Amino acid sequence: MNTELKKTYVISAPASKVWKALTNTEMIRQYFFGTEARSDWKEGSTITYSGTWEDKPYEDKGIILKLIPEKLMTINYWSNRSGKPDLPENYSPYTYELSDQNGETALTLTQEGNFQSEEAKGKAWEHWDIVMAGLKKLVES
Repeated sequence: MNTELKKTYVISAPASKVWKALTNTEMIRQYFFGTEARSDWKEGSTITYSGTWEDKPYEDKGIILKLIPEKLMTINYWSNRSGKPDLPENYSPYTYELSDQNGETALTLTQEGNFQSEEAKGKAWEHWDIVMAGLKKLVES
């Protein structure tokens, strides 16, 4: 099942503040389940996300394919929680796109990938909705 998830979240904060939350390790930890993100946040650089999920340690990774500060970031991403081997065909792009919307920021999240079922796709949305609600709360406070 080859699918794409795409959703826009409207955040009452400038794009600069939303961008900082997407690229600042300390801020990521606050809204992304305690995840430790490591990168130099440059196009072509590696990125890792590590932490504990459901009492199991994980280390996910990827490469920043495209980065336009305060506008766009695409990461080719692999998760060891997927159960799939660390092979190029098991990476999938995630894109964060920011745009001004009457003084607020529209953050469009797109996740391309292979979902094994509609249930798996639904769980991915639940996960992203929780993460984006946390980001929104953090940058709007």
